[in-house]
Amino acid sequence: MPEQTQDLIHLEELGMARDKFFSEIGKVIIGQTEILNQMLIAMITRGHTLLVGVPGLAKTLLIKSMAEILDLSFKRIQFTPDLMPSDITGTELIDTDPNTDQRTFRFYKGPIFGNIILADEINRTPPKTQAALLEAMQEQKVTAGGQTYTLDKPFFVLATQNPIEQEGTYPLPEAQLDRFMFNLKIDYPSMEEEIAIVKGTTVIQKNDLQKVLSKNEILDYQNLVLRVPVAKNVIDYAVRLVSATRPNQDTSLDFIQQWVDWGAGPRASQYLILGAKARAVLQGRATPDIEDVKALAPPIMRHRILPNFNAEAEGVKVDDIVSQLIDSLDS
Repeated sequence: MPEQTQDLIHLEELGMARDKFFSEIGKVIIGQTEILNQMLIAMITRGHTLLVGVPGLAKTLLIKSMAEILDLSFKRIQFTPDLMPSDITGTELIDTDPNTDQRTFRFYKGPIFGNIILADEINRTPPKTQAALLEAMQEQKVTAGGQTYTLDKPFFVLATQNPIEQEGTYPLPEAQLDRFMFNLKIDYPSMEEEIAIVKGTTVIQKNDLQKVLSKNEILDYQNLVLRVPVAKNVIDYAVRLVSATRPNQDTSLDFIQQWVDWGAGPRASQYLILGAKARAVLQGRATPDIEDVKALAPPIMRHRILPNFNAEAEGVKVDDIVSQLIDSLDS
């Protein structure tokens, strides 16, 4: 069978898998459709996701439920101020052979060795421990005791973060923030959604979630996304959008010079195109368009643009800058 025909079949299968995914996760998660859709996009583009919101908005439940309906190994790391890097990656301990009494070092793998890693309240631990995730997120490897261990694929870090203004939080280093594909803001539910949440969680209820995607299917869909063709004008638009976020250039727009200290790097352009591909195929389209890039620009750019003091003083948020930037490119 020609590869193009196989891809069309995979495209239909992915659409059905998406419908099953939302049907199953809807048993425990009320609303948050756009957030779930973006997490699904990250999953089939090998991206990591950062969820930001105040405590009590079901960020952890959302990730645990997502892990439950995927046939993948799931590990949870609760980040605390006293967490050590070895608590994440693993540690070497002395083992004694019961027969020979010979002592040798043995590496005991930490919770980073899984397919889906929930990094819960990632900004409640100091930067040294946060950095233990860097190599794993970028290279999908862990180095300990001079040995390099390859992580199983697929590998996703789904991290929750409390607003930085809260007590006992540490800002994530820019290098680590850049490794997250999406920065998703979890807002308070609507009145109707909150009523449904209260009704569903204050009675005896048993929700048996069914598996909807296997490890091999996810890997196949990841490869399918890489094969999706993209028109030149879509790539040009994504690169122009990202380039326009950078101040102190001859072509920098006035409001970028006024509000931005530094802009997004090339990884933002890569994620915009990968995300646009995934968004298109999840909607049953064979190729993305510029509207896909625009739709994903806020969650991809909001942690890659650093607003300056002028923006903070005027109450300008990164999402406002991205929105104005898109309007400027369209005019």
